[in-house]
Formats: sequence, C-alpha cells, structure tokens
Amino acid sequence: MSPQLATDTLLAEDRAHLVHPLQHPADHQHPLVFVKGSGAVLTDSDGGEYIDGLAGLWNVNVGHGRRALAEAAAAQMETLAFTTGYVGATNIPAITLAARLVARAYPNMRAAYFTTGGAESNESAFKTARFFWKIHGQPDKVKILSRVHGYHGVTMAAASATGIAAYHRMFAPLVPNFIQVPPPYPYRWDEYGGAGGDVGIEAANAVEQAIVREGPETVAAIIAEPVMGAGGVIVPPATYFPRLRDICDQYGVLLIADEIITGFCRTGKWFALEHWGVQPDLVSFAKGVTSGYLPLGGILLSDRVHQAILDAPADLKYMHAATYSGHPACCAVALANLDILEGEQLADAAASKGRRLLDGLRDALLEHPNVGEVRGLGLMCGVELVEDKATRAPAVGLGARVVAEARTRGLFTRIRGGARGQYPIGDTICLAPPLITSDDQLDRIVAILHDALRAATA
Repeated sequence: MSPQLATDTLLAEDRAHLVHPLQHPADHQHPLVFVKGSGAVLTDSDGGEYIDGLAGLWNVNVGHGRRALAEAAAAQMETLAFTTGYVGATNIPAITLAARLVARAYPNMRAAYFTTGGAESNESAFKTARFFWKIHGQPDKVKILSRVHGYHGVTMAAASATGIAAYHRMFAPLVPNFIQVPPPYPYRWDEYGGAGGDVGIEAANAVEQAIVREGPETVAAIIAEPVMGAGGVIVPPATYFPRLRDICDQYGVLLIADEIITGFCRTGKWFALEHWGVQPDLVSFAKGVTSGYLPLGGILLSDRVHQAILDAPADLKYMHAATYSGHPACCAVALANLDILEGEQLADAAASKGRRLLDGLRDALLEHPNVGEVRGLGLMCGVELVEDKATRAPAVGLGARVVAEARTRGLFTRIRGGARGQYPIGDTICLAPPLITSDDQLDRIVAILHDALRAATA
C-alpha cells in the first residue's frame, strides 16, 4: 500500500471511530497524521516536517525523542508499573518526586498531591481550598473567583472556572459558585472597565471589588494563570500579582496559581510567579512536569494548607482520591525530565530564546495592519490580530487562515479564537515551542508567520 493510501485509510478510520477534543467535522477535513518527533520538529505520515510551534500542546518542554525519558519509563515499568497510592501504600518514584518538587518550587510549599492532568489538578485545587476553610470552621467559604479569558480545563468545575464562553455554551448549566472577574489585559483594559491608571493595580482591585460584593466570608480562593496561555498569552503588568497577593491576605482568600502551562521553565523561571516575587497558597501543575511523555499533574500545597490536612480529625479527613495518583512510571519519567530541565539549564534557555522570538515577531509583524499586539514572557508568545489597528476591532476568522498558511510552510501551531462583544479579543496566534528549539528554528518561525500573514490577507 502506498503511503498516501495508508494515510487515507487511517483518516477514514479516524473520522469513523475517533472523537477528538473540540470535535467538529469541518475542522478535521485535512488533519495531519504525525508519526515521529525529534527535537522541535514533527514529521507526518507523508514525510512532511513541521516546527512544533506549540510544543505539542504547551507541554513538550524538553523536545521530542528524548531517549532518557523513554528509558526511565521502561525501567520503571519493568520493575513496578503500578501500585495504588491510596493511604497505607506508597512507592519510591512518587516519594522522590514530591520531595524534589517541593524543594524546587516556592519556599512556602510543603507537599504534593498527584493527578493525571491539568483539569484534574485544578479540580483538586478547588476541593482542597474548600477543605481548608471547612477545617478552619468557615464552611461558607466555597466560591472560586477566576478571570475572563483564563483557561483551567473543561471538566465541569474547571470549565466553570474557565473564562472562555465557547467552552460553556453546549454544556451549561455550569457549576454554581464560580465567579468571573476582569483580566489584567493591558492591550484592552479600557474595554474591561479601566480607569486610565495602573492596569495591574486596577485589575487586582477589580478582584477586591468582587470579593467585597460576594462577601469575603463566602469566597474560598481565586485561581489565576501567571500568564494566561490558551486564552491568548496575556501577560499581566508587574504590579498585578503583588497587589493580588495583598488582597487575598487582607480578605482571607487562597491564591491558586494555575501553572499548568507556565510551570517547569516555560517563562524563563521554574515557576512563573517568581517573576514578581509572589508565593501562592496552592499550585496546580501538569504538562511540563513530564514534558508530555506520560500523563501526570498535581497540586503543590503550601505549609498552612498541608497542615490543615495533617490536623484534620479522622471523621473529617481529606477524602479526595484518584486511581492513578502517584503513578510510579509517570513519576519516574518526571524525575528524568527534571534532570534534563536542570542539567541543560532550560529556564535560562527559555528566557534568552523567548527574548529572541518576541523581538523577532515584533520586528517582523507589528507593522502589519492586522497585527494589534505581539506579547509574551519567556518562550511563550502571542500575536493578536485585529481588523483595524486604530479601533482594535477583533479579527475573527483571520487566525485560522494564517495558521493554515503557516502549516503549508512548515510550522504547526494553534490559535485562540477571537470574540467580539462584552469581552473582546482578536484571534491570537499562540507560540510556545520546545525549550530546546534552536535559534535558526526560532528565526524560521518568525519568517514563516511573516509570509503566512501576508498570504492570508492578500
């Protein structure tokens, strides 16, 4: 059978039997069948090669084809593939990984609970926040604040925290007690109620207003990505998180840092709130902890949150659980992945490579009439498209044409779709290539997007 016939047969079976995330047939007319990855490059079943512009799905931080990670998985699977992590049993990779993550993360972190992915991690964070307040005699503190454009997953509670309406429409009603607040979005802050002052302070104060309006005695936590990823790579002003931390302390609200995308060196720091000297109460993580080689996520608990679990009476114990929590093989791969991140100093690499990519994108694209803003932090960039620079009217539909043109030129990435109305944002091309992407490949990404944008708007 010819390679093309083999691909056609696979795709026929795909369309007949496989439901994809964000499924719609119109979006799956000409999918790529990826068969190989090496470094920052993906190869499809027809031999086409593409720079992986989004590191898989924001997660393949150390790049594709790392033999050390495959060997770590194989060695652990041959020794002990799985055992329960329920209380009363444990395993060496889970113990070692928990201790290592605590040592690497924020100074106030003390313990880890493991999950299999990001949405499950955020669900765990929400439950843990409610548990914390109940143990402290405040059972009415159950509400979770989140930000418009934030993405926290699409299980029911995580979707209710996600601030992107497209994920809600066909699955409503949402879970009660999830409250949306304005995002720290400098490019469009005046469209979100800005008063013309410091955007970071004003956006944080909008959180305070929501806490006061809802009643501090009812608010358990706010969840916030340090940099909004899938929502459009929205980078907050430097004043935002320090002010937000003060507000949380003032009103007795836990700060959950959703570092599912930003963790593990992506922004040029091991964890992104380090940029602003802020320590959260809980950290949700996934993706980069194993660079996507096996599914793993979790939450890191600060000392005071962990102590609440340790101090709970037997009849009020932490009844949260999952079959695969602390999966030995996944934890073994994470340990090998941390070795690579540390040994190759990939946090520093992300910082320097990110500056190169961001500067290149700004130099090449900002002059285009449909580019409203180019923004980023570390190796994480977004290009927001508009219909008109002066009005900042969001471009909706242009982004899909740009990434299609980019794909024909050897770049595979995704967009955050634009929205008009109450919470505007233009189609945003998202870029987060592997942290080992070469300078030549970064420059190639810039050149491809330059040409793709012009082709899409010709």
